[in-house]
Amino acid sequence: MRLKKASVLIITGYGLNCQEETLFAFKKAGADNVEKIHLNDIIEDKTILSRFNIIAMIGGFSFGDHIAAGKVMANKIKYKLADRFRKFVEEKGLIIGICNGFQELVKLGLLPAESGVYFEQTATLTENVCGHFYDGWVRLKVNEKSPSIFTKGVERLYLPVRHGEGRIMFKDEETFKKVLENNQIVFQYIDEKGDVTEKFPHNPNGSVLGIAGLTDKTGHILGLMPHPEAYVLPYTNPEWTYLLKKNSLPEEGDGLILFENAVSYAKENL
Repeated sequence: MRLKKASVLIITGYGLNCQEETLFAFKKAGADNVEKIHLNDIIEDKTILSRFNIIAMIGGFSFGDHIAAGKVMANKIKYKLADRFRKFVEEKGLIIGICNGFQELVKLGLLPAESGVYFEQTATLTENVCGHFYDGWVRLKVNEKSPSIFTKGVERLYLPVRHGEGRIMFKDEETFKKVLENNQIVFQYIDEKGDVTEKFPHNPNGSVLGIAGLTDKTGHILGLMPHPEAYVLPYTNPEWTYLLKKNSLPEEGDGLILFENAVSYAKENL
């Protein structure tokens, strides 16, 4: 995988709908090449994954979220692309899974992979405690001790969320313990005071310890429920007109830094 440029694969498919925002985010972050390719085409052409060093698994409702959110797409990847995904992971390629993509990574067993074993599911993302789909904005605390490539230098984020199944549950206490020991919790929901919370609506799904995102032990795979691709321009902030009047509108949205970190790392290391 020595491409020495940031080449991004956005996997599209039935029910997925965030491909354009994700493409824009990576291009704005300076990626050399960004392509949208349907899952079926990737299954048919065994050479496709080798052209990329970043994979983006996007948000939406893959296959209508039948059975469980992300489950059908995860199974198609597991049984049709496992060898190619395993090679990509072994070569230290970067993978980001956003919302439905996070659900897929967890059900694939690529996250949390707390023991370094991939394609063995040890967690899931299930129904929100509030009992319904939630669409809003959240504040996130970033774990500075996390090994994640995507969050270097990031302390806080303000991002939109929109999901009905975002509550993390682990296979057992031993799995949870290892995740904590490895600092694999990357993002936590916080309230207006900056305190980690499990309470709605600051935490839209009720995840334990306010977990909003996880990484694998290497830091090369990231999954999160909020949508960084939906806030790369300042004008998608719901209060942008107010901030503009106060001369405090940021130059860019909070989500862009995650894509910039990935692009920079790929260009320098992959």
